[in-house]
Amino acid sequence: MDFGVVLQTDPPARDVVAGLTAAEDNGFRYGWTFDSCVLWQEPFVIYSQVLAATKHLIVGPMVTNPSTRDWSVTASLFATLNDMFGNRTVCGIGRGDSARRVIGQPPASLATLKRAMHVIKELAEGNEVEHHGTPVRIPWVRDGRLEIWMAAYGPKALRLVGEQADGFILQTADADIARWTIGSVREAATAAGRDPDSITMCVAAPAYVGTDLGHQRDQLRWFGGMVGNHVADLVARYGDSGVVPKALTDYIRGREGYDYAHHGRVGHPSTSFVPDEIVDRFCLLGPESAHIDRLQELKEIGVHNFALYLMHDDKENTLSSYGKGVISHV
Repeated sequence: MDFGVVLQTDPPARDVVAGLTAAEDNGFRYGWTFDSCVLWQEPFVIYSQVLAATKHLIVGPMVTNPSTRDWSVTASLFATLNDMFGNRTVCGIGRGDSARRVIGQPPASLATLKRAMHVIKELAEGNEVEHHGTPVRIPWVRDGRLEIWMAAYGPKALRLVGEQADGFILQTADADIARWTIGSVREAATAAGRDPDSITMCVAAPAYVGTDLGHQRDQLRWFGGMVGNHVADLVARYGDSGVVPKALTDYIRGREGYDYAHHGRVGHPSTSFVPDEIVDRFCLLGPESAHIDRLQELKEIGVHNFALYLMHDDKENTLSSYGKGVISHV
């Protein structure tokens, strides 16, 4: 199993660079950031500094979307970084949440996302593709390579992952949800004539190593609220008839809106509806042994990559604990 760290691009950017450099020093292979350029600083500018400060770290957004930038811009950003630093980027992408909603726009449709993934990948790899009805190719790309990992929860989105994406991002560490979603992606890949083993399965969730479970839960409750944004969309689309597992949908019954000004932050005022049970299921808490046990379970389910959201008050200890103990055991 590979490991990554997910950070927000809060200023000063040098702290993000230092954080991801420390991640590589602790054995992490991937460095991720949020991509909401109103709420945080522009990540692609910061990626160049991260890549220059590290030797092997692979960087990318967790996650970008098809609508913030023209697809040619997104492709050129990745291609430029890859040309400078040797194909060390990955494109995590979804329909869009905070980046879109804070500017008064809805998430993109799956049809738009499907087309965007194709155009971005082809352009970033130096191939010609039709874009806005015009044949387009980035002529300076040399030996470009870009994997597209798609974030998804619902049945239609999971099918698209299996049909097209190079990787799958599941933003929760719940084992039951991982079984259902990974199984759905693999089934879709097989039905599309693809090798399901060629798709990287990535679970992204907060992790906090320590012994004060009550404090840890309060520090990570924000994540249940963030996931709840996507779950609310699923319930609006599919209802609560069981098409989407109740393990994912039941907890949002008490949800009353969401304040994006506090998105992804400890103490988020819109996440009081998230019960302790959900924090325990969606996140990794407790001593190192508890993290190792959950990661081993996820590995057996078919997870290849764990991306650790590092937003709480004991980042350095958690990063060090993973570097010294957790990663080597998993």
